[in-house]
Amino acid sequence: MLRLEYPSAVQDDYNSQMYSFRYNALSKPTEAENLSLTLDYPMLKGTIFITYKEVRDNLTELLSDAQKLSYEHVVKADNITEQPFINKENKVYGMYYEVEGDAASQAQFYLTDSISHFVTGSVYFQVKPNYDSIYPAAVYLQKDIRTIMETLRWNQEEATK
Repeated sequence: MLRLEYPSAVQDDYNSQMYSFRYNALSKPTEAENLSLTLDYPMLKGTIFITYKEVRDNLTELLSDAQKLSYEHVVKADNITEQPFINKENKVYGMYYEVEGDAASQAQFYLTDSISHFVTGSVYFQVKPNYDSIYPAAVYLQKDIRTIMETLRWNQEEATK
């Protein structure tokens, strides 16, 4: 039987002017001008895309868009599991979506403080989605997304403006 093994995650800190989190340093981060970020995993042929948006009386719209994006994969997905995320201490609230099947993205999430900040993220692979083939890599990146979600903090100086 084929057994794929990936190296243990090596954690590093990512800091932007609005948020920070721990990420797998085995990925290659690339920042965009709009506080968005990609974490490329060449060995896995996968990428975690992270997008930041400011909340400006549009939280309902941002939530709706994030949920729609996750459920666009229903056509190809066998199952989508929603897992709420709540970190009251750091004011980070959101949802994690695990997508099973031959969908384009195997995991998506959003995080917000419900007042100023909104972050979305998704995993995509640079290969045709075949769930059985990409499953080990998808699980590896899902763990990295969990770490991002659990360690995300809003930049308090910016959050109080």
